[in-house]
Amino acid sequence: MKHWILQPNPPTDFVTNHPELPHIVARLLWNRNLHTQEKIDEFLNPDYSQDIHDPFLFNDMDKAVDIIFTAIAENKNITVHGDYDADGVCAATILIKTLLQIGAKPFVTGENKIEGTRVFLPHREIDGYGINLNTVKHLKKHKTDLIITCDCGVSNIEEIKSAKNNGMQVVVTDHHSVPEKLPNADAIIHPKVLDEKYPDKGLCGAAVAFKLAQALLQKYCKKTKGKTNDGSSCEGFEKWLLDLVAVATIGDMVPLFGESRTLTRYGLTVLNKTRNLGLRELCIVAGIADENGKPKRNYDTHAVGFQIVPRLNAAGRMDHANAAFALLMANDAVEAKKLAEQLNKNNIDRQKLTEQIVSAAREQIVSQKQNVNPILFVYDEKWTTGILGLVAGKLKDEFYKPVLAMGKSADGEIVGSGRSINEFNIIETLQNNPQFFLKFGGHPQACGFSLKSLEIMEEFKTAFITIANKKLTDVDLSPQIDIDAEVNLEDVNWKLFDLLQKFEPFGMDNEEPTYAAKNLTLVNVDPVGQDGRHLRLNVKHKTHMVRKTIAFGFGDVNKHPTNWRETLKPGDKIDLAFTVDVNEWNGNRELELKIKDIKKSA
Repeated sequence: MKHWILQPNPPTDFVTNHPELPHIVARLLWNRNLHTQEKIDEFLNPDYSQDIHDPFLFNDMDKAVDIIFTAIAENKNITVHGDYDADGVCAATILIKTLLQIGAKPFVTGENKIEGTRVFLPHREIDGYGINLNTVKHLKKHKTDLIITCDCGVSNIEEIKSAKNNGMQVVVTDHHSVPEKLPNADAIIHPKVLDEKYPDKGLCGAAVAFKLAQALLQKYCKKTKGKTNDGSSCEGFEKWLLDLVAVATIGDMVPLFGESRTLTRYGLTVLNKTRNLGLRELCIVAGIADENGKPKRNYDTHAVGFQIVPRLNAAGRMDHANAAFALLMANDAVEAKKLAEQLNKNNIDRQKLTEQIVSAAREQIVSQKQNVNPILFVYDEKWTTGILGLVAGKLKDEFYKPVLAMGKSADGEIVGSGRSINEFNIIETLQNNPQFFLKFGGHPQACGFSLKSLEIMEEFKTAFITIANKKLTDVDLSPQIDIDAEVNLEDVNWKLFDLLQKFEPFGMDNEEPTYAAKNLTLVNVDPVGQDGRHLRLNVKHKTHMVRKTIAFGFGDVNKHPTNWRETLKPGDKIDLAFTVDVNEWNGNRELELKIKDIKKSA
């Protein structure tokens, strides 16, 4: 049973000081910690000209820019080292595109020759997350002079030391959790490092890479009267990169406040008219654009998060992220279409495999009677390691406990991904217990790691269960739903919907508002979709007006053991937690209530 947590009303003085705000808007702003006029204005009306910070505020930005322009002037070989997820691939695309526009030597390969500006994306199973020593050897062999990391690097102390010892310079751009000791890179662009004065700490990896791109463009374009290498407008080139920033920001689930929110708001505008052939073809195969690449409905965070990002991520999960990078760099429509179809197939295969492994992992948890533990562990050496993060995430949502899902990599390492609840900082726990790991990295609610050996698995589990017991002793681990406001269904209308458009884009820490309506009368319930997995509920509230609602997945007994399809009967009194969306068909539009939870009325 989920707990419904009704968010508090704002203080009287806040409402009094903002008489122009409808009460429900004031309530939403207050509960998103937007308490000052400056923060409210930035949130409701983000402005690219005012709310995007100067990239040279980063402590090491001048140093990084000088290193890169010196490398370009001296015709050196530059390698951009990205990551295998959507954030890392978008970040690498942004930097490669920018470097080529400011005069970096194009990539050339031939007999006994690999030189110029190139990308290196690690293979999830062979290379693992971040830089590794084998990669350093590979880059040295192919005569790399300068490595620029994106979405990784801040934890790679030994690897960067090796790169420096081999005569390579290293510029790190990253946003992941900062270790106690930093690598000895030539420059580090990271919003969270100690004493960093850059004001926005919540940027994703691609957004940090974009700040470096901005700085490079600023310096280059001062000398070229605002033109890039191919004669494009510098300002235009910069803004056409924003679709990639938006995709990465949404995909990496960073908080959508401050600069991240502004970048995403403008990035979604760019995405809706994107010039990126790969993104356009990906939207076509995903079914969210017509055959000409025109959006069927304006792309929002939901479309990006559930249609675009999974397909980009599928490349690295099922094969290699190079396919996603090639898609985003594609200049040929035929090639872009071919790559988009490949990623779409990868994603379908990924979905099927994820369902199989989640089912096996669920059985493992139940058969081993792990339910009594505050943290859950699942392991099978046959599991595809590229989807362990998805498996951990689904189990975390189902059991509302931290989950560590593990498998065996191609080279025999025990590798894992963790997903955690808000009440338990998973990366902090790994950082405090390095004795178990070959390497690790991540965020408070998501991590990746490699165990030192299979033999220490039980010791590792015992230690983490002990830690979790201490930290979660007094924590209610029942799943929760934050209710933004309790409403009458009659008040859910187009006026309310239009008010809430100002809160888009929705995302991390700015979730789509959830409402509760209590003591509704159920008129009828109909199963819909494949195997009746979804339920259509028609309900009445204070009047005789009947409202349609849709409960996705509530007919699936694996997800909802209550078996609502059999439990609900016409005439029942129920409470609903729901979000408000628009259902469009054949040119018609109607408000649609999407159910998040159902309770029998008290």
